Order: sequence, then structure tokens, then C-alpha cells
Amino acid sequence: MTSLCGKTAIVTGASRSNGIGTAICLALAEAGADIFFTHWIPFDGAEGIGMEEEWPQRLKERLIGMGVRASHMEANLEDDRAPKRIIDGVKSTLGTPDILINNATFCALSGIRTLNADLLDTHYNVNNRGTLMLSLEFAREFEKGNPEGGEGRIIFMVSGGPDPDNLAYIATKGALKAITAPLATGLAPLGITVNSVDPGPTDSGWINEEMGKAFLPMFPMGRLGKPEDAAKLIRFLAGSDSQWVTGQIIESNGGFLGK
Repeated sequence: MTSLCGKTAIVTGASRSNGIGTAICLALAEAGADIFFTHWIPFDGAEGIGMEEEWPQRLKERLIGMGVRASHMEANLEDDRAPKRIIDGVKSTLGTPDILINNATFCALSGIRTLNADLLDTHYNVNNRGTLMLSLEFAREFEKGNPEGGEGRIIFMVSGGPDPDNLAYIATKGALKAITAPLATGLAPLGITVNSVDPGPTDSGWINEEMGKAFLPMFPMGRLGKPEDAAKLIRFLAGSDSQWVTGQIIESNGGFLGK
């Protein structure tokens, strides 16, 4: 197994017990990394797929029980101040971060008749502006903490496909795909790799029975994607064995046919 002992990872968007963010936290902690995670439970209550107000503290306790250090904070990436607050938070509790997993996202239905400027702006503010500013704050802090070089990681969670009811979400996730290669080139001299992971449809709570029946025939392996599937790939990308992998958009979707 990849060893991440001595590494500190930031994982954004770990608000729910069955979410991809939580699975990533657990996978990285299993490999020995200390975990600083963020959450924004109001989104799950208003726009998302379920609110679990007590989950962040329960997750922290579970991570500590795995033998690593853990801390967390509430953070809304739509807030201009959030990126610096997150980096300051991890520095004050766990030290200089080595790994950043950009999992937090905003997603609301937006089709040709419902998409408006405000809705597009909210998607952009969270999925692009907040995420990119956090990535740059992370890179600058990593450089200060590793003046002679090191091994850093930035990973974006992305998506795609021809869904006409998710125009803003797919557009903003597409922007992260587009920035992956040039950002990887820019950060390579610091020893930071940048990659994007597209996990495909993942059963993290939003797939109801009807949707599951529709999706299942599109998975040639005979099952839906699980949060742990994405987390295993991210654990590899976070480790030393992936140092020569950068600027890539990796689909980890079990051969999903509904693209």
C-alpha cells in the first residue's frame, strides 16, 4: 500500500458519511496521512443530497482512531476569504500541507430554460475561482515550506458528459480539466503534480432506485461506482509512486458507457 506517513492532506467537501470526500479522507488516513478536511453542510441541506450536521466531528474522531492527526473547519469556497482561511487553518493545526484534494463542488440543475447569470456565477465562484485560488494558496505555502523542493500533490475532482440539465456544472468542471495541464507545467519546478480525476456516476447518495436501474446496464462490470473506487485512485496519485504522473485527466469509472 502507498505510504503517506509524515504527509498532511487537505480534503475539501467532506460533509456526508457516504460522500466521496469522506472516502478520500479515510483512504489517505489508512495510508498514514494526517487529514485536514473542510465541509459546508448548508449546501447539502439546501441544494445537495442530505444534511449530516454531526458528521464532521464523527469523521474527525474516526480518523484520530486510525492513528493519524485530524482537524476540520467549515468553509464556503464562494467566500473570497475561504482559501486563505483554509491554509491558515491547516498550518495552525497540522503544519504545512503536502496534498490538496479539491473535492468540494457546487451543483444545481441548470438547463437551457433554467440557467441564468446568478446560477452560473455561483458554480464558477465555487468550482473555479475558489478551487483555483485555494490551489494557488496551497502551492505558495508548499514552496515556502519546502525551499529545497519536495513532493506535492493537487488533485481536482471533475466531471463531464452530454447532460443538458447540468450545463453550469459541466462547464465549470470542464474549466478545471482545461487548467490541469498548464497548472501542472507551472508547478512542476516546485515538485507539485497536478491531475484531475473523473469518477463517473458514483453512488454517494444521489442515485435513487430508478436512476440506479438506468445506470446499471451502462457499467460493464455489473455494478455502480462507489466512493471508495475514486478514493483508491486518489490514494495512489497522492503517493510517491505517482511523482511522474502529472497534467493528466484520468477517468476512473469502471468503463462507464453512458458518456
